[in-house]
Formats: sequence, structure tokens, C-alpha cells
Amino acid sequence: MQNRAERIRQALEGAFPPAEVQVTDDSHRHEGHAGARPEGETHYSVLVVSPGFAGMNRVARSRAAHAVLEAGFGTGLHALSLRLLTPEEAGRG
Repeated sequence: MQNRAERIRQALEGAFPPAEVQVTDDSHRHEGHAGARPEGETHYSVLVVSPGFAGMNRVARSRAAHAVLEAGFGTGLHALSLRLLTPEEAGRG
């Protein structure tokens, strides 16, 4: 069974191809905070580099990423820290 980080990575790669996606589970940093669970898998830092973000402002990018991951928020995902960049913005273009 895949962990949540892997499911997040696959969902974002599928939604914004071709994409470079890095997902870091930060749940251990939020122990005792709202939304934290003892088993973790609640808080993540995510970097997505995709040409699909070209022409989109920061809010539109965030909305698009949240829409892809919306179902996860109903199953324990609590918080995302997102960096959503075009290859040019990431220095890869």
C-alpha cells in the first residue's frame, strides 16, 4: 500500500505533466497541533515544477493543486506548504 506522500506525488505528476514533484512529510514537526494525528501523514511540503503553471498566477496555481488533492483532505490530510513553479522560475528552463 502506498503512503500518502507517494499518492500526492503521483496525483500531481498526473495533473501537471511533465512535472518534477517533491513531497516531504512534515507531520513530525506538527505533533500536538491542530490536525496532527499520532500516525502522521497530515502535513506536507510540496514542490511542483511544471510548464503547466505558465500564465497562471500564484492563487490559480494553488487552487489547481488543491483541487487535485481535495479528496485527501477528507481522509486525514490537514496542511500543505506549496511551491508551484514553472521550469523557468525554478531555473530549469
